[in-house]
Amino acid sequence: MDKFCATSKAEVLGGQKFFFLVSRSFSKDKTRGIKYRCYANISIQSGSLKASCVKNLSGQKGKEQSLAFGGQALIEGVMMRSRKHMVLCVRKPNKEIVTNVEQLNPLADRYRVLGLPFLRGIVMLFESFYLGIKGILFSANNAFEDPESDGKGEPLTLGYAELGVVVLFVVGILAVFFLVPFFLATWLKLSGIVFNVVEALIRLTMFIAYLGAISSWGQFRRILKYHGAEHKAINAYEAGAPMDIEHVKKYSRLHPRCGTSFLFIILIISIVLFSIMPNLGFAWQISYRILLVPVIAAISYELLRLSGKYRNSIVSRILTAPGMGFQLLTTKEPTDDMLEVSIAAVQKVTELTATPN
Repeated sequence: MDKFCATSKAEVLGGQKFFFLVSRSFSKDKTRGIKYRCYANISIQSGSLKASCVKNLSGQKGKEQSLAFGGQALIEGVMMRSRKHMVLCVRKPNKEIVTNVEQLNPLADRYRVLGLPFLRGIVMLFESFYLGIKGILFSANNAFEDPESDGKGEPLTLGYAELGVVVLFVVGILAVFFLVPFFLATWLKLSGIVFNVVEALIRLTMFIAYLGAISSWGQFRRILKYHGAEHKAINAYEAGAPMDIEHVKKYSRLHPRCGTSFLFIILIISIVLFSIMPNLGFAWQISYRILLVPVIAAISYELLRLSGKYRNSIVSRILTAPGMGFQLLTTKEPTDDMLEVSIAAVQKVTELTATPN
């Protein structure tokens, strides 16, 4: 791939301060079919020209939009992932941004069979869950660090015992969201497609009530703001915009590939799948709702991928519209210091992605 960034000097003209935005498309990486764009923020007063490069994903022709970029809000921070790297940026109590980089080796890369459609969705969910917990523990260790402890406190770690507790908690939450609506719909003595629709509506109502409850909690509200910062940074990146606060803050805090959209796709798929399953009795119906969770997740993941690939199509917009709407609950407008953290994470993962291994 050709070099596409440069730095040069600019003359100071009468001590006046001028700012220019220079945008130019450069050569593309032929192995990926990805175009690059270079932005130069020029400050005449400072006498220097600074150039930074970002991928212009609107011109991408590769396999996956955004290089499989994914994100997650953390405690006072943001996680950004590409296929090969995970970057964690967290604001410490002393206002410093601490960055942690971890190289990833996805199971789908090690075992090609796990990269097949539908299987990859299940694998991705387990990997995302594990990495997400690691990210939360890292952010907690740094965000709640005692400035007077000199880093001598006992850090939170992710061992087998801790992971087991988290898994049991998640399984319990899934059981509540999948089984309680089923029991309520059964109590109403419904049947057929009406049963499945009402069950889904009960599940949706529970989800909305859950979001409303947690969004009013002070600390979690800050996490929702970081969620908005994460989306704004990714939206700006994908639009090929300069990665600075003034530009990034103009972008939407909603994103079609968010996990909220994923949950709504799961809701739709569950209605369809449970409707076509034969009614072999009460026990079998309960079994369906437990055993088919990975299948529903796998199908939903493939649909989410398609919605990202064809994000401007009518079908894709309809599919992700409910999830986009509910992101008004799961995201909040971030502050400038939160945007600074999300921008730092995007810039670092972009730098790592652009650097050959």
